[in-house]
Amino acid sequence: MSELPTFDTIVVGAGTAGCLLANRLSADPGRRVLLIEAGGRDNYHWIHIPVGYLYCIGNPRTDWLYQTEPDAGLNGRRLRYPRGRVLGGCSSINGMIYMRGQSRDYDHWAEVSGEPLWRWEHCLPAFREHENHHAGANEFHGASGEWRVEKQRLHWDVLDAFAEAALQAGIPSTNDFNRGNNEGVGYFEVNQRSGWRWNTAKAFLRPACSERKNFELWTDAQVHRLLLDRGADGRLRCTGVELAAAQGLQQVRATREVALCAGAIGSVQILELSGIGPGALLQSHGIDVRHDLPGVGENLQDHLQIRSVYAVSGAKTLNRLANSLWGKASIALEYALSRSGPMSMAPSQLGAFTRSAPGNAWPDLEYHVQPLSLDAFGEPLHSFDAITASVCNLNPTSRGTVHITSPRPEDAPAIAPHYLSTPEDRRIAAESLRLTRHIVGQPAMARYAPKEVKPGVQYQTDDELARLAGDIATTIFHPVGTCRMGRADDVDAVVDPRLKLRGMDGLRIVDASVMPTITSGNTNSPVLMIAERAAKWMIEDAAR
Repeated sequence: MSELPTFDTIVVGAGTAGCLLANRLSADPGRRVLLIEAGGRDNYHWIHIPVGYLYCIGNPRTDWLYQTEPDAGLNGRRLRYPRGRVLGGCSSINGMIYMRGQSRDYDHWAEVSGEPLWRWEHCLPAFREHENHHAGANEFHGASGEWRVEKQRLHWDVLDAFAEAALQAGIPSTNDFNRGNNEGVGYFEVNQRSGWRWNTAKAFLRPACSERKNFELWTDAQVHRLLLDRGADGRLRCTGVELAAAQGLQQVRATREVALCAGAIGSVQILELSGIGPGALLQSHGIDVRHDLPGVGENLQDHLQIRSVYAVSGAKTLNRLANSLWGKASIALEYALSRSGPMSMAPSQLGAFTRSAPGNAWPDLEYHVQPLSLDAFGEPLHSFDAITASVCNLNPTSRGTVHITSPRPEDAPAIAPHYLSTPEDRRIAAESLRLTRHIVGQPAMARYAPKEVKPGVQYQTDDELARLAGDIATTIFHPVGTCRMGRADDVDAVVDPRLKLRGMDGLRIVDASVMPTITSGNTNSPVLMIAERAAKWMIEDAAR
């Protein structure tokens, strides 16, 4: 029998974290690195055209096609739950918004994990290290990294009016959401280069890793389980992975470490299929319990956005442009000639961060404002001109779960976010809808005669607005926390502060699942920072 393929380090998942991690580790020519991706190459043209997320989400070529369980907080609705299944992972299908969150997020991580290096002042250099900011290097931004950050290449008069209305409502203006306190209104910066999407495969794999003889990338290879051995001292160690590829099932060995970078959904599934997780749940599916860790799959957090739609008059919106042949032709021509216009736009252009109540110490609401409207994601745009002002609670107190439904890797896990399951989250949902009305009611918007289409002005009480939030809200696709880090005495923590799996050697988790609490903003950029920190720790540990 031939020997198993062997590498020093195996990175599972070539998404946001995995691409950066593989880049940093393989920079050492003495370390053999294997990067494994369940999906295919990122050679689908709609990945690279910014508006192409519309064709990547819900597409089996690029998306795992998950759905949530029926959710009581959403009045029994299920939600589509996109996760990238392609080289670049979610960075190939997401909204491209560059957002770090707030300094308090990382200070809290340091407090609950007992690791001071998670404080904001220590995380900021890690953000700057891989950043290539359009304005150049300064105290808050880097310019020599691989991760390109640019201004958006279009603007809309009606969104400018919304920004002015936000100022009139008491929200300050900002030109940078990423200095530790993101309060203010302004246009989002995006991960694009010259009007093309900039995903982590472009940033960190090509050409750097592809030219390294000590690096291998396997695509269309789904990891089914981790290989676990028990040493003479009785301690469990992860020694590799079993995966399914075109040639069938095969095993690969790792002499140093396996880094699980499959995301807040995928990492849980792989752990539980390997016998790592809540013992009773694993036994119920006939899986041998190798390592009983009750926190695996718990603590799911996500940002739920409540989408208010306002019909407007006298404004140019994407609804009107995209609903005529001439409009579609002009959109395509503008992108072909200058890589600008609606085809270059992120799903949301204008953002705002503010407080749900004046006495709050920090902003706890985020707005994504769009010059378009539709009944639900994937549905046609409305035939009338409209804007959508989506607002989300940045720090939800609701907690959900992710768990396998069978011992078969091909069966999707059960995703139960438990949205709006706490009185605080329902209260903030009602207050945020009132705040949206307050902003749209300012003089700056009057020239467009905004009319509330959704949820409708007839709904006024807390109970009515919270129930309506359940009817119209949807995820912004920010699942985190399902393998959270914590102190040694935290029985529900899955990884230690340096992201090693508790009670086991040879396995680290490096993705959004390790966040103890969700960041106050979009989650893609924080995942890159986590991978940057993890790479340094892995290199340091190997040097010892």
